[in-house]
Order: sequence, then C-alpha cells, then structure tokens
Amino acid sequence: MQQCRQPTLNEVIAPYRAIAQVPLLDLEITRSEEENHAVPRVSMFNSPLLLGFDHFENMLEQLAKSGGDGYPPYNIEHVSDYRLRITLAVAGFFEEDLQITLEQNQLIIHGKQKEDADRVYLHRGIAARQFQKKFVLAEGVEVAGAEMDNGLLHINLSLPEQTKDVTQIKIHSKGSPRDLKTIEQTDL
Repeated sequence: MQQCRQPTLNEVIAPYRAIAQVPLLDLEITRSEEENHAVPRVSMFNSPLLLGFDHFENMLEQLAKSGGDGYPPYNIEHVSDYRLRITLAVAGFFEEDLQITLEQNQLIIHGKQKEDADRVYLHRGIAARQFQKKFVLAEGVEVAGAEMDNGLLHINLSLPEQTKDVTQIKIHSKGSPRDLKTIEQTDL
C-alpha cells in the first residue's frame, strides 16, 4: 500500500501566488525547536511595492509576543473624530500602583499592587496580580492625559488631523545636451 504525502503549506499556496503576481504575504515555514513541528511565519510586507514598512513587521511581532492575556479587561472608545479613549478596569489599584509610559510608539501600562503584610486573610479570592498592557500607537497619535475614576483608568489619545499632502516632484534629466560641455582641442 502506497502512503500519501501531505503537501507543504508553500506547495498549497504556490498556485495562488502565481495568480496574484504580487506577493503580499510571504509564508515561510520554520521549525520550532521546542515543539519540533512546522510553524508558518507570515510576512505581510514582502511586496516590492511596500517600501519602508519593515519596522511595522517588527512591531507586529512584538505585539504577538506580548501575549493575549485578557487581564485587565479594557475598552477602546471612539470619542470624536480626533480623540480615542482607552479604559482599563483596574479595581483595587491605586494611582501609585500604576505606571504609564510611552516608549517609542508603544503605550505601556504597568500595574503592581503592594502587599500589605499586616493583613491576615481567612480567604483570599481577589488576587493582587501585576499586569503589563501594550498598545502600539500610529505616528502622530499623542497621549493627552490619564485619569482614575471608580476603579477605571482612562487614557485619552489625540489623533492627528488627516491632511491631503500632494507634492509635485520635478524631474531632472542627466546627460541632456544642455548639461554637456564641449571641450575644444585648444583646451587640452
């Protein structure tokens, strides 16, 4: 009895790449050393038409590595055309337990509760756990401020106004007859 071989992911998507003609997704199969099985690596910025987007790929990888922990729960609210609000449910945290930093274009919220050694618990169902949430901000997005209100941390963001910049680029010819200098034999 002949055994059927499973096609690789690259073999499966090859016909679709040929149809698209522009490779927007670059799927590269790598082996995970810990799990020893094939892991697809997706690159959305492999097109020759997307120039200068390498740092976006790095940011997306960092976000993927930051984990999908749902703690603390949060909302992202559209307040107006040029304002957003991130709200985190941080019940039990005081202002001094929270730290908000802006590192390059990453908004990082870190929370760590202090343990009260004088307290004796008969039952402890509310854990004092620390967290770190990261949000990647687009260029031009500014943090307008932060405030605590009834166990909710509100972070207000200002979005840049969209401008329609159109610039005409002048084309210069190199080596045109008017740029050439003729040399007379007497000049030699």
